[in-house]
Parts: sequence; C-alpha cells; structure tokens
Amino acid sequence: MLTIDKIKGIIFDYGGTIDSNGLHWAEVIWKAYETYQVSVAKADFRNAFVYGERTLGKNPLVKPEHTFLDMLRIKIDLQLEWLKDEGLITPADASSQKKEDIAQWSYANARKHIDIARPILEQLAQRYPLVLVSNFYGNIASVLKDFQLDHLFQTIVESAVVGIRKPDPAIFQLGIDALHFAPNEIVVVGDSFDKDIVPATTLGCQTIWLKSIGWNPYKGTETADAIITDFPQIKEIFSLR
Repeated sequence: MLTIDKIKGIIFDYGGTIDSNGLHWAEVIWKAYETYQVSVAKADFRNAFVYGERTLGKNPLVKPEHTFLDMLRIKIDLQLEWLKDEGLITPADASSQKKEDIAQWSYANARKHIDIARPILEQLAQRYPLVLVSNFYGNIASVLKDFQLDHLFQTIVESAVVGIRKPDPAIFQLGIDALHFAPNEIVVVGDSFDKDIVPATTLGCQTIWLKSIGWNPYKGTETADAIITDFPQIKEIFSLR
C-alpha cells in the first residue's frame, strides 16, 4: 500500500514509462510495422528487435547529441537490415522510405504520450525533487531537451554513463543517494515489473507500476504499492489538479 504522506522524492523510469504510457517499446515499433505493412512474423520481428538492442549495447552507434528520432532511425535500420539479410522480408520492406516512415510514426507516438506526461511531471516537480533512472544509450540529455523535459529532473542516472543496468538494484541506489532520503521516503515509478518494481522494492522504496503490455506475459502474481494502467492516473494518486 502506497504511503503518500511519507513520500519526499520520486524516481522515474523513462523509456516505456514517460514516452509510451507503459507499453513496451517493442510493441510500439511493432504497431508501426503493422501501420506500414511490413510483411513479417511477430516472432521474427522480436528477434530483430533483440538483435538491434544487443548491437547498440556493444557498439557506440548512438552519440550523445542524437535525438530520439535519430536513435529510432538507427534502431529501425538495424532491425530491417537484419530481417532482410535473414531473408525474412523483401528488399521493398527495408527501403529507405519505409524505414523513415516507421521511425517518424514511432517518434510521433512518443511525442503524443510525452505531451500528456509533461504537465503532470511539471506539477510533481513543484512538490518533490525528481530523479530519472534509465537504461539508455548515452543520449538521454539530448532526448529530454528535444521533448522539453530537461528542466524537470534534478539528477539523471543513465546506464550507459554509470555502467550499471537495470535490473541491478545498484542503479536505483544511485538515484536514492542523489535524493538523500530514506528508501521508504522515495517512490519509484516504472513500467517494467522485473526491471523497475522488483529492484526498487528490494531496496525498500515504494513503487508505482505503470502496467501495460510488457516483453513477456505476466504470471499474475506481480504486485506493487500502487498499480496504474494510464500515466494520468498519477494525478489521482498525488491529488494533482
């Protein structure tokens, strides 16, 4: 049970939480594939998504100055080229135009959700210090600036910078240390049960789980101090206007 009167600071996840209303980014990009009629099985797409993420994890293709659209273009290119090379899609489905259409659709989808989240975050930032803890590629500052979110977080803990990735609780400990509050005086808001809620709970933080479609099916035993299915429900939890 969430204890609102104890909360003195908030740690937010970024990707999947603020920019897609809880929907795993693989599901967002899959919707873009469907919109532009890429003829590929979803299981093959998921393999391409994993290939792209692993490639980005091993190679510094994303630069600090890259915006979210820049990053999406890199991701989509990696995915579609892999699918083409594996013979799983036609060259037409890996065309430059199709790559750009999918990247632009995904970017517009993120901007739509961020435009909803921003005023809520602004209200919260007037009451609490906010910290961002994210698995990201070294360009989160550029992404936040592009989406007019860069003024909201007093500290940013980014996996590519600190060398620790979720679900390692140590990355959340860095966020706790930045806030200088006891863990039970901090609430962690995230979309991933395994990568956000479990490690935050391990450290003694309170948790708000933004639950939507994740990478894997849920077991049905997952729990958090509060569970929401729509980012604006945070307004009700904190009695925002």
